Amino acid sequence: MDLMQLEQLDRSWTLAINSLHSSFTDPIMWFFSDKKVWIPFYVALVALMFWKLGWKKALVLLAAVALTVLCCDQFANLIKHWVQRVRPVNDPLMIEQGLHVLEWGGGFSFFSAHAANAFGVACCTSTVFRKHCKVPAGKNLETGRKLWGNCYTWGMMVWAIMVSISRIFVGRHFLGDVAVGIVIGIIFGLVFGFIANLVIRKFIK
Repeated sequence: MDLMQLEQLDRSWTLAINSLHSSFTDPIMWFFSDKKVWIPFYVALVALMFWKLGWKKALVLLAAVALTVLCCDQFANLIKHWVQRVRPVNDPLMIEQGLHVLEWGGGFSFFSAHAANAFGVACCTSTVFRKHCKVPAGKNLETGRKLWGNCYTWGMMVWAIMVSISRIFVGRHFLGDVAVGIVIGIIFGLVFGFIANLVIRKFIK
């Protein structure tokens, strides 16, 4: 499959996913796509870090998350200006073929920083929570951490998936942009999560 065929397949799948909109799904997807509405979620996530990890480990994780987001954002900006792929909302052919638009905007499309950041945060925090979260007194430490860590990880993954898919639904990204963003986010998240775990094991009792 050559590059032109791959791009055509990407366009077709993007239109197929985007066409699943309805009066029920549109507000949900717009909600997941909007960064501003997630501010209370991020505040709650930071509070959860301090509650389940203690302040020292929470600060290490916060630094790891900040580095993850910084790397995802800067790498996305670098690639976007190098590739210069037009967003679906600004692509006349996509509009002509029936793209449903919920969010207009400029800039370039490849790859999705939203998807990278969401999966980066999810992977980075999950990596640390699964190893170091506190469990109630009297509970087996290993079993408690595994149970709580699994619940947290699945919840964060569902959130990250919804954020990523929403970018296709609102018309801001192609499926390929989102898929690459997910991979990049997972890589950065796991790397900085591993580093955070290493720092916590070495320097924090």
